[in-house]
Amino acid sequence: MESKVVNTPQLVNKERIIGFLEKQHFMKLMKFRLDKIEYGLVEGRLDLEQMHTQQHGMVHGGVTATVADIVAGFAAYTMAEDYQNIVTVELKISYLNPGMGKQLHAIGTVLKRGSKLYFCESEVYSIDGDNIMLIAKATATMAII
Repeated sequence: MESKVVNTPQLVNKERIIGFLEKQHFMKLMKFRLDKIEYGLVEGRLDLEQMHTQQHGMVHGGVTATVADIVAGFAAYTMAEDYQNIVTVELKISYLNPGMGKQLHAIGTVLKRGSKLYFCESEVYSIDGDNIMLIAKATATMAII
């Protein structure tokens, strides 16, 4: 579960990204939090509760997709100019293992920055004590608006 370094680290407006997360009421409802904000890289966590699960007790796929999307989008924001905004225009997720445990850990990275689009990827892990399992991998295209 290593973070990928995309580019040479540059100054990142972390307060801007934290402010955007604060304004996302759905992410507050899910109780998602950011752990790491670097140039081209964002990591976040979600303590799993019953509200995050589906009928068989596993993490709902929508929860997994949401955290994959948010870290990819915020990774793009770390490279955007302060006057630019980012939105998801495509998200493709592959569910690799059932999400079970105490927590989700999501890592989002920028693979390529273009003039209008960012190509990103995310990995989502479930954590249960010392057991860490990759449960999903996603690719996302983010647009500058």
